[in-house]
Amino acid sequence: MEKQRETYREEAYELLGELETSLLELEETPEDAELIGRVFRALHTIKGSGAMFGFDDIAAFTHEVETVFDMVRDGKIAVTEQLINLALSARDRIKAMLDGDGLPADPDETHEQKERDKSQSEIIAALRSLIPGSQIPKAPETKVPEHEDKKMETAEDAKAAALSGTETETAPSVTYRIRFHPGRDIFSNGTNPILLLNELRELGEANIVAQTDAIPLLRDYDPDACYTYWDIILTTRKGLNPIRDVFIFVEDECKIAIEVIDEEGESEEGIDYQKLGEILIARGDISTETLKQVLRHQKRIGEMLVEKKVVDRGMIESALAEQEHVKKKRSIRKETFMASSIRVPAERLDALVDLVGELVTVQARLTQKAFSGNDPELLSVAEEVERLTGELRDKTMSIRMLPIGTLFNKFKRLVRDLAGELKKEVALEIEGGDTELDKTMIEKLNDPLVHLIRNVLDHGIEPPDLREAIGKSRCGTLRLSAEHSGAEVLIRVGCDGAGIDTVAVRAKAVEKGLVSPDAQLSEREIFSLIFEPGFSTAKKVSDVSGRGVGLDVVKRTVESLRGSVEIASKRGVGTVTTLKLPLTLAIIDGLMVKIGEAYFVAPLSVVEECVELSHEELVRAKRRNMMSFRGKIIPYLSLRELFLTEGKAPDVEQIIIAEAKDSRVGFGVDQVIGQYQTVIKALGKMYKHIEGISGATILGDGTVALILDAGRLIHLAESGK
Repeated sequence: MEKQRETYREEAYELLGELETSLLELEETPEDAELIGRVFRALHTIKGSGAMFGFDDIAAFTHEVETVFDMVRDGKIAVTEQLINLALSARDRIKAMLDGDGLPADPDETHEQKERDKSQSEIIAALRSLIPGSQIPKAPETKVPEHEDKKMETAEDAKAAALSGTETETAPSVTYRIRFHPGRDIFSNGTNPILLLNELRELGEANIVAQTDAIPLLRDYDPDACYTYWDIILTTRKGLNPIRDVFIFVEDECKIAIEVIDEEGESEEGIDYQKLGEILIARGDISTETLKQVLRHQKRIGEMLVEKKVVDRGMIESALAEQEHVKKKRSIRKETFMASSIRVPAERLDALVDLVGELVTVQARLTQKAFSGNDPELLSVAEEVERLTGELRDKTMSIRMLPIGTLFNKFKRLVRDLAGELKKEVALEIEGGDTELDKTMIEKLNDPLVHLIRNVLDHGIEPPDLREAIGKSRCGTLRLSAEHSGAEVLIRVGCDGAGIDTVAVRAKAVEKGLVSPDAQLSEREIFSLIFEPGFSTAKKVSDVSGRGVGLDVVKRTVESLRGSVEIASKRGVGTVTTLKLPLTLAIIDGLMVKIGEAYFVAPLSVVEECVELSHEELVRAKRRNMMSFRGKIIPYLSLRELFLTEGKAPDVEQIIIAEAKDSRVGFGVDQVIGQYQTVIKALGKMYKHIEGISGATILGDGTVALILDAGRLIHLAESGK
């Protein structure tokens, strides 16, 4: 049961994310029936599944919200800002209840628990006050008359039904024929059909008959399978939608047929209804011809056809075999469809990636062994293993890739709430949401993007009156975009706000002692100052910003992901912050180089070109720490000297031209080996602070090669350290 409860939590968190997105979209298009339906379905699924797995308080609370949106769906309540605010607060409360296990409160509850319950009761009261005809926020304690076929599951359901107004004396009474045929494995999926039947009883007067003809003999009986199906005759004034909603989260796993068989207001001539045979035909249980034959001969149709010599027995057996074959194939297709998307714990996925990484290392070792020998058959096997390993690596890495839109959509709520708090009008635009990025990267990007968005809303976008006074639209625009660029992903956070005041930034930097008053700084260097720890131009500290920690977190987190941050800004026009990140943190393409007897790998994404320097050019480059490249002077850094490598240096040094942060730097190495698929391994705690090294990889012969931190090395070269 605990495993099923955990599965419910995971699904509920996903549904809450979908609920939040749908509510924010509904606020923009309040008449969109499809969005209203999405909101209702999410609430209904959370409620129904919660009741099944023991989250009774979540089910009861969600029922209150669902009742209101049922009336929204029926056009009895309009979508307003107040309703959206309440629904979002309810969504947050459901999440808090999930985080707190969703169990009933302890009798000895704390002050925080009481405040939580108070908030919960306030939300319920406010929601009830939106229901037409409600004079007081709390539901009246009306008793529902007891009836053997019509009972409420809980007191909360009775109160909601009394308030909802969905069943009135003027609504026509309609009788439905319902056949509910659960899937054989419905129990293993955590669904109890009896609870669904009880929900149907709540809708009106129900007559339920269980069909047990499919129950096998005891020797063939599977206790985990459901062999029973039900025929229900239901008379209700609530219409078809509430009936469909009962089955909303099992409709893909069951056969459900709903048909109107009688309606109030139709001709009442004659008391007799359809004969038994007619009812069976209407349900599709038998055909008209079969009924005639059975009534005439009281025998099976197959036997009758054979006896009448209409067909021979072989034809009957062939038809039965065809029937069974098609049924089996369709069942397989259905099972395949149902299993087309499975939920896998992240730890298993990470373990799979680690194993693929080990396999890549072993494959490189096999390839090296094959090339060093003279065995054509071994070489052929090594090439085949290399091909298969490459495909497995690509498929495995693609499994880890997720669309960044899953992260971007979470910020709609943040922008909405923060703009309201700051009394600003802001429209969020999202582009490139389908751009895929490693799931680990997406998880770690949440905090940096939150800080950037808060900074833009507080410092970047002006108040509506000021924007209007300077000729701008009252509503500012915040843009989130993502796109692939080679082996990198570019994530941009931009706005049409005031831009960065370089004079104010420089003055603050001088005040804090970060730069000298007479320092000559470029615009890019001034922009980089705002990422310094504790730096802020805010005149006072607020709940949103002012402590100078936000952008420092952005820079440190992005650099820990082997990425970089760039800012472009124009005063009065706006600012764009660009995060450049590698596609994945697990396996990268690299350029292997050799310095002395040691091997190093540089990320191929930063390598622009490889050149050679003669002895004379090398002497000049080392003396000035600068070199000439295509008519331009760029910084030069000898990695042999940086890493204190012993031994004689080669007469001709090879140079890797690396490009990052809009800068080119030449790194001197002894030899360039070539491209290498690199499985990244983290360094131990003792080595994680080594300058210029970001990790390690294992080569085919078992030796270790260090992975160069290109961004840090470029910083060292530019600073002349």
